Amino acid sequence: MNKQQLVAQLSIKSEISKKDAEKHITNLFDIIMETTSSGENVKIVGFGGFEKKPTKGSSGIIRFGDRKGETWTTEDSFKPYFNPSKAFEDAVKA
Repeated sequence: MNKQQLVAQLSIKSEISKKDAEKHITNLFDIIMETTSSGENVKIVGFGGFEKKPTKGSSGIIRFGDRKGETWTTEDSFKPYFNPSKAFEDAVKA
């Protein structure tokens, strides 16, 4: 399902216009992204949680090609993480 299909489903279930449904979905996604990127977790009971998790940088040596023997590194950073609730997991398993 893509965003437009999600908008259509929300519009039908909530009996609102597609324009309003799209606005609500966009606002929800924006709030989740802004809150998570600031380092605060978003937990939705019965659905799951969104959090910002740190990742460690890594390094290595290029083994093939023209740059063989050169080293590469990546810096520490953050990644978004979604942890589904038990109810969500059970629904997907069924």
